[in-house]
Amino acid sequence: MFRQIVALGLGVATTLAITGCYSPGGGAFDFTGGSQTYYSTEARPTTFTLVDSRTNEILFAMEIPPGKQLTIDFDKGGGDDPVLRPDILKYQIFDIGTKIGKLRSSLTVPPSTVRRIDVTFRSGVETRPAPINWELRADQTANQPSWWTAAGGPIPNDDIKATMYDD
Repeated sequence: MFRQIVALGLGVATTLAITGCYSPGGGAFDFTGGSQTYYSTEARPTTFTLVDSRTNEILFAMEIPPGKQLTIDFDKGGGDDPVLRPDILKYQIFDIGTKIGKLRSSLTVPPSTVRRIDVTFRSGVETRPAPINWELRADQTANQPSWWTAAGGPIPNDDIKATMYDD
């Protein structure tokens, strides 16, 4: 029984390590070189910028939508130029709170000694976009009858006179 529990635990740990756990601390097995996550909320909309510090060239910039998170990971080697761009930046936008996922987008970047990450916060409050299949709420103008809007309109059954109490 003990061996089965240990085997199950090792299987789960291996699965997590292979699929990748992404969180602000770097995942389940966080370390200095692990993935990083940047959140963007309605009250604090965030912009992520990756800069080549040799030339101050912006290599990658993303305005993270409110309610989303940007998860990034740098992989040494694999770039298209062993001197100028030897590393790869893998990234993905997820819903806030996502801890497991695959980084499906990538680009080649300079080595860690010359790249800089700038995180800035946009001014003002930004609202999350409503889901496409979201029904209109009762307090939205598009869902209200004409007599309830500022433009006004006839109240239904206005010609029926009702008493306060039934007879």
